[in-house]
Order: sequence, then structure tokens, then C-alpha cells
Amino acid sequence: MNVHATPKPKGYGISVERLKSRVAIYRGDILLAESSNAKVMYETRLPPAIYIPREDLRVELSPETELQTFCPFKGTATYHDISLPGERLTNSIWAYEDALPESAAIQGHIGFMPDAFTHIDFGENRLREPDDGNISGPLIDWLMRGASEIQTPEDFTKALAEKMLEHGIAIQRLSILAWSLHPLIAGKHYIWEKDSAEISTHIPTYEIHDHPAFINSPLRHVSNGLGGVRQRLNTDNPHNSFPIMEDLRAKGGTDYVAMPLPFSDGRTNVLTLTSDHPDGFTTENLGLTFECSSVIARFYEVFMQRENAQVLLETYVGKRTGARVLGGEIRRGDGDDIDAAIMFCDLRNSTTLEEQLGRGAYINLLNTFFETVSGIVHENDGEVLKFIGDAVLAVFPAGENAAEARSNAQRTAVEIVERLAELRQSETDHGCDCSIGLSYGRVTYGNVGSRERLDFTVIGHAANIAARLGEYSKSTGYRIVVSQDIEPACKNAVPLGPIKLHNVSAPIACYALQTEADMSLAPEG
Repeated sequence: MNVHATPKPKGYGISVERLKSRVAIYRGDILLAESSNAKVMYETRLPPAIYIPREDLRVELSPETELQTFCPFKGTATYHDISLPGERLTNSIWAYEDALPESAAIQGHIGFMPDAFTHIDFGENRLREPDDGNISGPLIDWLMRGASEIQTPEDFTKALAEKMLEHGIAIQRLSILAWSLHPLIAGKHYIWEKDSAEISTHIPTYEIHDHPAFINSPLRHVSNGLGGVRQRLNTDNPHNSFPIMEDLRAKGGTDYVAMPLPFSDGRTNVLTLTSDHPDGFTTENLGLTFECSSVIARFYEVFMQRENAQVLLETYVGKRTGARVLGGEIRRGDGDDIDAAIMFCDLRNSTTLEEQLGRGAYINLLNTFFETVSGIVHENDGEVLKFIGDAVLAVFPAGENAAEARSNAQRTAVEIVERLAELRQSETDHGCDCSIGLSYGRVTYGNVGSRERLDFTVIGHAANIAARLGEYSKSTGYRIVVSQDIEPACKNAVPLGPIKLHNVSAPIACYALQTEADMSLAPEG
């Protein structure tokens, strides 16, 4: 009786061998190292690495730098710089000063980073092809190591498809549907096709759930938890068919599968594959893909969480502020002192409007007011920091151009007043009107609050003055009142003289900006 045993795949392997003749390592014409006692390390999935005894180095090493890396087979690597005529190569040499037993043979040796040298003279030495094999195949090896270096879901989708092809999975098309937490879009749909060099990214709104093409699709079937879909495309098979199958068949597809990609929060996303092989997918193809699906899902979950964090931060605190928070400014007290124009824009007669309109209609009016103000602020390179009740706090950072920040702020104020006047004259008659205060000065732009609850805002005299001027404008015949710091950027500014503002110790010289809408404005109270 013959017994056929399945060969056991080789595991991760490391071997170190001594090279028998001279080895010389160069950078251009400069000899970096020369040794007759060099060694080569063969390691699974890595190119052979040459190690030179430290005493055979021909250039001077710096003290150890701060960089350290860890390998479970070799130990902790320390790094050194080398100085050459006209250049310094940072962290270009590594050494394992206390190598682990598997790599004890390289104790006392140094290795060169690939960009530190230009060529190696191996003399009579010949490197062999590693025989320790590939422990799991191109797809899984890539997911375990190389995939984590990819920065975008589009690049990941392209690389995923290419690795499937390399692994022998005959795919013509691959798509990923990943749901989002965006307030306006439902998710992202990434599509790779063999005959296209680019990834197609579709961004459906929440109306997708009512669209006939989605309702009668494998994507909805799988994402609703109804299981996967598998259908051969090269035969008449109306059973469990979806309209997209005909399109894929017309493009040469022979087999189709859609399977769930579960996220850790319970949402079910979808991976689809279309084959163009005459025999379709093999059991091994689909088994491998299914086994990898949970790992693939985690990569897309990280991508979507990163996008969600950015979108939610931009939605709630603004684009600039969101970028600062994502950049690590998350501790109480983190922030910068900046010069900026500050705008405080308040909805006039809000109490009366709520009483007259009722809560629902008033909320709609308030959203119209906020959307109008926010849009004009952003068009003029400002940022809405927050909505405070029925008011908007916005900042126009000066950077290197204070005059431009002042000009952007006053132009924003005028455009807001004019746009709200147009809304009042429209058929919808929203009734939105405003009071605006503008000031300029140095403010702290950063995190304040308690240990449990932080707020990214602006703190400073200019912010206080802008809020007080906005309130003061309600007692004048003008909608916009600005401080003396803003006045140089204004046209047709009307001097109002030094004004005593509430809780401000010294009188503030201020000006009104007159617009056509002010002709019919009566002071409040």
C-alpha cells in the first residue's frame, strides 16, 4: 500500500553562512568596508544581507543614534551614522550587539542599509537562492508584512488585486464596499478591473438604500446579513441571479462571488470577485480568500476609521482644527498663539422667531442661517470654530499676511449681510438677519476644558471684543461693527467713537460697516 503524505510547508527560516573570499562594499569610489571574513544571512522573504566584522569597516562610525528596531530572531538593532566627504549618512549602519541565539553568528558584525552603498564586490563568492521557501504564499505573506505600509484604500485595493493574481487567483474584477459614518455619504465603493490602471472610487449618498440598482444587487444582499453570493457566469443560470451578472458576463466574466467583510462594530461590508478563467474559481481560490477576509476587513476598517475621524472632526470642529487634533494636539493646554481676525455672527430676534415659528420651523431656519454663514466663511479662507446657541464663532488666521486676514473677515461679514437680505426677499422668506462683530489681535488657538471634556477654541482679548461688538451692533442702526484693528481693511467705515463695552475695562474705538441692507434696520430694544 502506498501512503502519500502531504509535504509539510517550511516555516520561517534564518541561516548564516561565511563567505569564503574577499568582499568589498563601496559608495561610489569610496571603500566603506573590506573583509575576508564576511557573512551572509538568508532570511525568509528578505533579500540576502551581508554582515562585515566591525574591525573591517573602513569608515568611522558615529556613536549609537536614538533609532532602535527589534527582530524576534535577531534581537535589538542599534544604528550609527557615517560621515563621508560632503555628506552624512544617517542611520546607515546597524548592529546586533546582543544577538539572539538564532543569529549568534552575526554578533560583532555590522550591516549596511541598502541606500548606504552603491555596489558590492563579491569577488569569487556566489550567493545562493534561498531554499527556506515561502511559508504561506504571496497573498498571505503580503497581508502579514507589506500591506501595513500602504497609506490609502485605493492603493491597498490595487495591491490586493495584484497579490491575488500573483497567488494564482484568476480575477478580472475586484470590488470593496465599505460603509462610512459620514453625515452626507453612505460609504466608499472601490473597484479594480484588470484592463484599467486606475481604481474607480464611487461615493454613494444615503439615497443608495432606495436606489433600484442597489436594492436588487449582491451588495445589498450581503451587507444585510443574508450571506454570500456565488454564481457561474458562463452558463444560463437564472437562479439567484442579479442584473449585474449580465454586465459582468458581457465583459468576459466566468464566475462571481460576493462575501462579507465584517467590521468589529458589527457592520457588514462586501468583497466581490469576478473571474475570467474558463473554469472559474477553484475551491482553493475561494477558501484562501475566505480565510483572508477577516484580515482584509481589518485593513479597510482602519482606513475607514481614519477617514471617519477626519470627517467627524472637520464636521464638528472645522478643517483646520480637525487637522490639528489629528496631528496630535489633544492635550489640555496644547495650542499656539496666533494673530487672527475673529468674527462673531449672531442671529437677530432669535427668541421672537422661535415663538412665532415653532420649534421645528425654527430649527430649519437656524440650519439655513448656519449653512449660509459657514459657506461664506469657508469661501473667504476662514474657519467656523463653533456654533454657540444661535451664533457663529469664526477665525481668519493671519499667517504671514495680516492685511489679507482682515480683508477676508470684513468681506465675509458684508457678504453674509447681503446674502441674508436676499433670503429675506425670496419667496421662502426665511426671515434670517444678523449682528456681526469683528476684531483682530493675538489669541490662543488650542485646547481648553476639563480632564474629561476639551474644546478647541480661541481665547483672548480679540475674541472677547468681537463677541461684545456683535452684541453692541444690535443697539445701532448697523449690522456690522468692527474694532479699530479691522477698520484699515474696510470701505465706507462709519466712526462710532470710543464705546464702553460690557466687561471690557477700557473704551474701544469702533466703526460700523454700512450696507444697503442697513437702510431699513431699526435698533433692537
